[in-house]
Amino acid sequence: MIITMDQRKKLAATALGKLKADVVIQKGTLINVHSNETLPDIDIAIKAGCIAYIGEASHLIGSATEVIQAHGRFLTPGLIDGHMHVESTMMSVTEFAKSAIKQGTTTIFMDPHEIANVFGLEGVRWMHEEGQQLPLRVSTTIPSCVPATEDLEDAGAELTIKDIEEGLTWNNVSGLGEVMNFPGVIHGDEKMTGEIDATIRAGKTVTGHMPAEDPAMLQAYIASGVTSCHETVTREQAIEKLRLGMHVMIREGSAWQDVKQLAPIITKDHMPTDNLSLITDDVYPQTLVSKGHLNHVVRRAIEEGIDPLVALKLATINIAHYFNCGDTLGSLSPGKHADILMIDDLEEMKPSTVVIGGKMVYDQGNYLVSFPEYRYPDKAKNSVHLKEPLKAEDFYPKSAQKNKTEVQVIDIIENNARTKKGKAELHVKDGIIESDVTNDVIRLTCIDRHHGSGDISHGFARGFQLKSGAVASTVAHDSHNLLVMGVSEEDMAIAANHLAEIGGGMAAVENGQILASVPMPIAGLMSEEPLETVAAQVEKLEEAWKKLGCPIHAPFMTFSLIALPVIPSLRITNRGLADVDSFALTPLEINEQ
Repeated sequence: MIITMDQRKKLAATALGKLKADVVIQKGTLINVHSNETLPDIDIAIKAGCIAYIGEASHLIGSATEVIQAHGRFLTPGLIDGHMHVESTMMSVTEFAKSAIKQGTTTIFMDPHEIANVFGLEGVRWMHEEGQQLPLRVSTTIPSCVPATEDLEDAGAELTIKDIEEGLTWNNVSGLGEVMNFPGVIHGDEKMTGEIDATIRAGKTVTGHMPAEDPAMLQAYIASGVTSCHETVTREQAIEKLRLGMHVMIREGSAWQDVKQLAPIITKDHMPTDNLSLITDDVYPQTLVSKGHLNHVVRRAIEEGIDPLVALKLATINIAHYFNCGDTLGSLSPGKHADILMIDDLEEMKPSTVVIGGKMVYDQGNYLVSFPEYRYPDKAKNSVHLKEPLKAEDFYPKSAQKNKTEVQVIDIIENNARTKKGKAELHVKDGIIESDVTNDVIRLTCIDRHHGSGDISHGFARGFQLKSGAVASTVAHDSHNLLVMGVSEEDMAIAANHLAEIGGGMAAVENGQILASVPMPIAGLMSEEPLETVAAQVEKLEEAWKKLGCPIHAPFMTFSLIALPVIPSLRITNRGLADVDSFALTPLEINEQ
């Protein structure tokens, strides 16, 4: 994303009229995110892929200049997503780019910590290299917590301080990925503080993840060097973080939707907006097809009463400044990369034309550029390692109790990344704890899929309302072990073995039949197929979840996070149940505590 001095000399010469422009966009209505102004009848002159001059620019048109007529359309900076996981789209970086650019996203700061938990720094490099050959600008933050916790789970790989230091030297690496291990940070864990120190010494950005509400913990976290958070879910939390100088990323993904709750800090509390941005975090294919990408988040902000120009600022220049690249990205001004959207209606936020680096890449429904193919190595498609095929009896949690036992239950919250700690009294038959389908207490299992160890842990979930069958997923944040849930142990075994056979993904099974399957052979996290194919597979999966009895929105997204032991309160990992509030493993049966 660097602009060379040779380019800048050409820009200056063009602004002075000594050189003709390569491209001139004529007669647009420019959105100035610096001054919050709408300026009509503006031309933009482009040289060497960057903006050289803004104003009446007919004198900069030469015989070789490409002239693009804006016809009064709004000219806005390309949208910048400051925090997202490409793996959550279930597609490769290339296929994601094809779906995002036409929605107006021209730059992403991706955190590939999903693939890092499977293949370590090697996996991060694969995705980073893929991103560098695309028309989409892809900058990477090196994952900070691999595994997410040291003592609660087993991932497929580990990133050390040395790995972080190496990754920070790559071109277009912008900082450290979300620092989820906040207890480690605030209590001085050597690995976490070492990663933060390495990032600061490299002059790059330390991005955060702070769901805890304790004021002392928050201030300790900020004092340790972390500068942002995308886990803010209440108005009060947002204001507190802004007052402490933290950059608050307002998230609106497929399952975690915070714009409605946080918009009032702008519309009612009138907080300054320079330290705010809009991001997606996790977006699944159906959202990309039906609603869009970051343009959908901007649209939602506008729907909640935020001025369109302010919403655009939160999706462009603010995030560029946060990642120390506001001198080259984020606004339509001289010396910036010419990443420009042409939009008919700001409230609709649907670009008709997308220019990246001064080149028209998308226009009126068609791509005008090619997307190079990236081939992942065979190793990337061999990531599901079970000790042996699973059987129904592998999914029976055992108990020493005679007739009944009280167990801990993971209570899920629809459209929320958090869970609650629940309890249930369950029957014990022949030493096996039985589910209680009537009261929605469903069997849950997590299996090591990285090392072939045979490690299996058991638990129970409430809130999915399954009445039959089983579901399984190798997308199980963040360690991405094999997660299985169901009413039928036979169907649970079939679902799990099916995913092992196809290299990972998601599946739903009923009465021995596979109702739906989303193959994700790249690290068990991403498909090789285009958006339309993946979206159709996911739609069929959603229908299968409903057929099994689950009525909630995006259930597989909520399911995939049930194994994440860094967000309160109760989770399951391959080692057992994890109490995130105490950051310790906890027994399934309450009488064992």
